[in-house]
Amino acid sequence: MTWKIFIEPEWFNLSSPLLRRKRSAFEIEDLPGLWRVHWQLGDKTLLSTFYTRIDQACLVWGVISMLIFSIAQFTVIDWQLQAILWTGLTILGTIVMVSLSHHWRSIKPLNDVINAWVFLMLFGVGLTDLGVFLGWGQILVNLCQLWLIVDGVGYLYTGVRMRSRAFAFIGLLNLAGLAILPQIPDWQFLATGLITGISTLLMAELQWDSGDVCAHLAELQAEESKF
Repeated sequence: MTWKIFIEPEWFNLSSPLLRRKRSAFEIEDLPGLWRVHWQLGDKTLLSTFYTRIDQACLVWGVISMLIFSIAQFTVIDWQLQAILWTGLTILGTIVMVSLSHHWRSIKPLNDVINAWVFLMLFGVGLTDLGVFLGWGQILVNLCQLWLIVDGVGYLYTGVRMRSRAFAFIGLLNLAGLAILPQIPDWQFLATGLITGISTLLMAELQWDSGDVCAHLAELQAEESKF
């Protein structure tokens, strides 16, 4: 019994695939806020997928991450101006995430996840701005490392609370990026944007595993759709 608990913790379901392709825009029931994308040419289906509110939040953060770090890599915009712009964009992304998630507040694990991400985003932005405006060298030379750690911790916590091995894996992937950065000192911002952005977009595009947390969410949203 002890060995089984060690191999298969009760909060993870090892019987479901870690990640899989979404087979069809219609494989999921109607839910409030669901986006369906179905492109068909004659009898041939070009693209058929869907985006739940969780997926939509991942899309928002994936685009924001790639935008911020790509501009930091390839432009010579003043650092203080960038700090102001990216602080505003991060706060906007946080507001969008909270808006998309207001239906989840009655489900404690999901509520905890949203609160954790709000704290992590504000914490990361706060440290970044202090580094830029106060000239804290240790922060400035480790901005990429800071955000990989922030994202890694966030995804690990999400994985545990949502009983998802996929989110936990993405968290470890972000933390593993810390070992890559010293090998490419001239491309650290681009690498950080690709790691954080693509991993987040991957979670939006693919169907990830979860325990019964998302089942409770589906039941809640199905009840809301009746009213």
